[in-house]
Amino acid sequence: MTFSVAGICPDTGMVGCAITSSSICVTSRCAFARSGTGVALTQNITNPDLGPLALDLLAEGHNAEAVMEKLQAAEPHVQWRQLGVLDKDGSGATFSGAEALGIYATAEGKNCIAMGNLLANTDVPQAMADHFEHSSGDLADRLLAALEAGLAAGGELGPEHSAGLLVYGEPNWPIVDLRVDWHVSPISELRMVLNNYQPQMDAYITRATDPANAESYGVPGDE
Repeated sequence: MTFSVAGICPDTGMVGCAITSSSICVTSRCAFARSGTGVALTQNITNPDLGPLALDLLAEGHNAEAVMEKLQAAEPHVQWRQLGVLDKDGSGATFSGAEALGIYATAEGKNCIAMGNLLANTDVPQAMADHFEHSSGDLADRLLAALEAGLAAGGELGPEHSAGLLVYGEPNWPIVDLRVDWHVSPISELRMVLNNYQPQMDAYITRATDPANAESYGVPGDE
């Protein structure tokens, strides 16, 4: 019911992921990232506990392959899970259990991983990884464009209803955490939200780190 892509930017140290699903509120259950650590994706028949566990293991110094082995050992129902881990160095690992739904596939590329289940075809993850690998610029834009490439390659067999975009950088909190939890066209709606958020993103970071020099909100009473 879900397809996703995770990536890092070695130049900025940013890490993040983009995800979409026919299920409601997919990002809240399936997408996890942490500054200076990496990204974890847990989908198919989802166990959200595996996301924070993966990040904790990455923070302890384990690489993506080692974390994936530990996740499989720790999860008694691993055959129902589809998992992805991308560490801060750009190494990735993916796993699809024997009970993964419908057509499922994964792909690993340079500084990225992609995967999905109940897909229209097995080419969708590779299309996302290829698009990410051959793109440049802002990580949030690259991730969302890769998700759009997955949709163009066929996406899910059925309609998507929710989508999200998560990016961590130098702050410990996400600098991009955008979600469309229920919509007839969630990926295009997420693109609209990102386009409106990006011009304001740096101002929100400044308000946290240097409020005395932060720009106003531009709303009545704070001109």
